[in-house]
Amino acid sequence: MQPATILSALADLAPAGAERVFDVSGPGRPLVWLPAPDRAPRDARLDRLAALDTLHRDERVLRRGLAFVVGGVDTDAGRRRVRTPLLTQPVRLERTLRGYRVIPAGDLELTALIADRALASRLETAPGLAEPGWPGAPGTAAWLRTAATAAGLTVAEVSARAPGRIDDGRLVGITTAALFVSRDVVAGGLRDTLLSWAGRPGLADTALARVYADAPPEVAGPADDGEVLSPLPLHAAQRDVVRRTRTEPLVVVSGPPGTGKSHTLVAAALDVVDRGGSVLVATRSVHAADVLGELLRRQPGPTPVLFGDAERREAIAGELAAGAPAGPDDERLRADAAAVVAARDRVATIRAGIAEVLDGERSAAELPTWEPLLPALTAAAPRLFDPDADLPAARAALAASEADGDGWWQRWRRTRARRRLARLTGAAADVPVDRLRSAVRAATAVRAAARLAATGGADLAAAWRALVAADDALAVAVGTAMRNRAAGAHRWDGPARRSAAALGAALRAGRNRRRELLADLDAPGLVRALPLWVGTVTDTEDLLPPVPGMFDLVVLDEAAHVDQLRAAPVLARARRALVAGDPRQLRFVSFVADVDVAATLHRHGLAALADRLDVRRSSAFDVAAGAAPVAWLGEHYRSAPHLIEFSARRFYAGRLELVTRHPRNERADVIDVLRVADARVVDGVNRAEVDAVLDLVRKLAVDPPPGGIAVVSPFRAQADALEAALLSGYDAEEIERLGLRSGTVHGFQGSEAALVIASLGLVDGDPPARHRFVAEPNLFNVLVTRARRRLTVVTSLTAAEGLVGDYLRYAEQGPSAVDASSGPPDAGLSGAPEQRWAAALAAELRRLGLPVRAGYPVGRWRVDLCVGDGEAAVGVICTVHPDGVAAHVERQRTLLRAGWRLVDGFAGRWSGDPVRAALEVASRIG
Repeated sequence: MQPATILSALADLAPAGAERVFDVSGPGRPLVWLPAPDRAPRDARLDRLAALDTLHRDERVLRRGLAFVVGGVDTDAGRRRVRTPLLTQPVRLERTLRGYRVIPAGDLELTALIADRALASRLETAPGLAEPGWPGAPGTAAWLRTAATAAGLTVAEVSARAPGRIDDGRLVGITTAALFVSRDVVAGGLRDTLLSWAGRPGLADTALARVYADAPPEVAGPADDGEVLSPLPLHAAQRDVVRRTRTEPLVVVSGPPGTGKSHTLVAAALDVVDRGGSVLVATRSVHAADVLGELLRRQPGPTPVLFGDAERREAIAGELAAGAPAGPDDERLRADAAAVVAARDRVATIRAGIAEVLDGERSAAELPTWEPLLPALTAAAPRLFDPDADLPAARAALAASEADGDGWWQRWRRTRARRRLARLTGAAADVPVDRLRSAVRAATAVRAAARLAATGGADLAAAWRALVAADDALAVAVGTAMRNRAAGAHRWDGPARRSAAALGAALRAGRNRRRELLADLDAPGLVRALPLWVGTVTDTEDLLPPVPGMFDLVVLDEAAHVDQLRAAPVLARARRALVAGDPRQLRFVSFVADVDVAATLHRHGLAALADRLDVRRSSAFDVAAGAAPVAWLGEHYRSAPHLIEFSARRFYAGRLELVTRHPRNERADVIDVLRVADARVVDGVNRAEVDAVLDLVRKLAVDPPPGGIAVVSPFRAQADALEAALLSGYDAEEIERLGLRSGTVHGFQGSEAALVIASLGLVDGDPPARHRFVAEPNLFNVLVTRARRRLTVVTSLTAAEGLVGDYLRYAEQGPSAVDASSGPPDAGLSGAPEQRWAAALAAELRRLGLPVRAGYPVGRWRVDLCVGDGEAAVGVICTVHPDGVAAHVERQRTLLRAGWRLVDGFAGRWSGDPVRAALEVASRIG
């Protein structure tokens, strides 16, 4: 299916333009006129705005208008009140000795009422625009008249004074600055954007074409099985995502909260850039773009370009204006590469030593199984049991003698290997291969046990410490090499430098002018010099050059919250895509009717793609998941078990694995249910719960938790009432000290806080629709997974049923410890030797008065024996992991990073004596 046809269909389903907003004020949203654009006095209204700004620091709700039209106007819908700024900018309020300083925090932007982009660009480049003296400067009044007329609001006069009483019978221009609150940002022009893309050549070789392909996308090149080296610690599933992203045209990643999706996306982006590629990271929200941008900035590698409405953009523009240095020379890059090789070799050497010891332990543990058979096996293959027998050569000959293939060459090689095997084992010609295989394993076990007895057994404590240090050193070496390669001279040729300098100017321009400047840049040179870009989906559509396949990879984050209309232009800008999201969290909201979707698809001949192009129900993540396998990240690294186990079972079918589980937190009751009596809902507000929340915050303010307090509600009216109560009780400084934030569940997707207070806002007698709204699974999942350390649910319900009732009962019941057992799974006297050893050691440790639990679950791993309680608990590793040495090392690394104290308790160290082993292990634990 042609991508152009799909884009045309999506354009027909897109809104033609944004809603015409004439009034930015309203109840609880006053216009506060300023004596100067860059400063504000201390008064009750400004104090409240400063507190509101702090309360919603992730959202940038505060705007400064620099030129206003006020009054009234006749429209098709009747007479409309007008309080509209022609020029706005997100700002922060910074407290000074006598008032506030108004600090720009985003784009300077003209009103969306001006449809003529060329005129908008000229207006944005007016001399002195938005500078402190601009409102009273000559020419400002003429500028305002021109802008107002372009917006369809012809003014009768222009005044430089803040209005007292506003006459709604006419329109007046005001050049005085004012502050106001804006929370609903709607992007317009999406239909025109999609139609423009539909006419561009080169779409067939983009991620957009891969996502909507009729057949699953084929790998763009040969599969990359190379090693993944990263400055970030990655587990196996994360490394696999990075590896796949190198070559596959579409990689899809899913996972619950706290499973390292952002960590994985950053690692993949850095890997692609380090291999010479370019990456566009697009997110749903400004806050998410800031978080990912900051995470990328903390990692070694190229400076990410935050190209949209970002507070850090000015700093990046300044760095670009200063020019790039010459960069590391080839000698430096070769030295970096050599350092990486040396660090990697050290890791490999330590791992090889550990593997050798673990292989010996595993073989020695098998000896009891072979002991009854040793006389017969020694008679069958006597040379294998000689002290100087070449057991590795015997294993190699055995493997070669069983190699596949029917050709004469393969047959000759098998014959030769069998003759060599006979010489090495001393076996007669009629001894079966199965018998020889058993003899080799038995001889290996005998030798391993003898070596352990001679050396005193395996104690890998020093080796594990050395491996951790070597892993850290390798990460530093890889990061240093990435940083220097990103700034290398090979990226910064003449065109690249010119493009970077032009980008610095574009980032300082207004939004419309920036769009023009970016469109004229040399795209290949630009992404060669600056290969890593971060912004929102809206910014990507509106600001980046419309060049198909401009980037090698697009990373689309929060994709379940992104609709197809906004995702399409983003996907068209790259050749490959990495799409990440969680379909169990809040999804996008669509107002497209089913009948319109069906008619549009039929008109464009796309009825066969109705399942993919159902823009009402299918998000960008859904479409991508239907086109490529989904990589699952199921290891949770954020919260205590009590905070996440309900979601793990209810929403993720038990596929969530808690790496955070430890005896110190497994019984930690970190969910409180605060019952509120005699409550009722009036105008959507449960005032009793508001009072209860305020009282709770007042108590927490005595000793606020590090990491902040978030106050959340599913309902907008309840969230607004909570916000008003907090603003009445706390000023900006106190809100900052407490780390207070508030809002709806929708506003908190992608955010988190150490302590979350959730006001359900329900009463028993509420209409069923209100109960169903709160019990919507995706919304409720987000509501109960925003807390890192503690959650308090404030509720007036006395008899909740369904999802809400189940959760309240779960919360009030409290967590339970992991079940203890008398030994490892399937252990006992009849089990395998390693199981019998673990069971015997557990029994002796219990005789010494130590609490012992076997097979303690941590993520996808199990600790053989968990000895002790609480913070003092220690993991005892009794046997080599049944999946082999690689799995054993991976488990050890995971447990150490999760904060476990680990002790090796292999049988060979004590010649199989559990009493001696228990005494020494107990002494180490103590």
